[in-house]
Amino acid sequence: QVQLVESGGGLVQAGGSLRLSCLVSGNTFSINPIGWYRQAPGKQRELVANMYSGSSPNYADAVKGRFTISRDNAKNTVYLQMNSLKPEDTAVYYCNGIYQGRIYWGQGTQVTVSS
Repeated sequence: QVQLVESGGGLVQAGGSLRLSCLVSGNTFSINPIGWYRQAPGKQRELVANMYSGSSPNYADAVKGRFTISRDNAKNTVYLQMNSLKPEDTAVYYCNGIYQGRIYWGQGTQVTVSS
């Protein structure tokens, strides 16, 4: 059983930064890929960033150059560093991972960027 628990969301002004954390039960290395999605009100859930073991991360065009995904296998945690935040980044952010062919989601954490 895999559990993903997000934290770090909140309210921030435009131009600010937040770091989201996803604590993974089990070894993060065995969950592949692992990453972040987001869902804004009235919109579909979309990929923000993800990473496959041994490969460079993938980023949505809307966040390239502003967001950075990283993983700390010793802490079983995946991070999403978000800089230069914009109001359009407002959404619920979900941690996502695939393990043994099954897709797992966290409960989500709200990020609100005020203008």
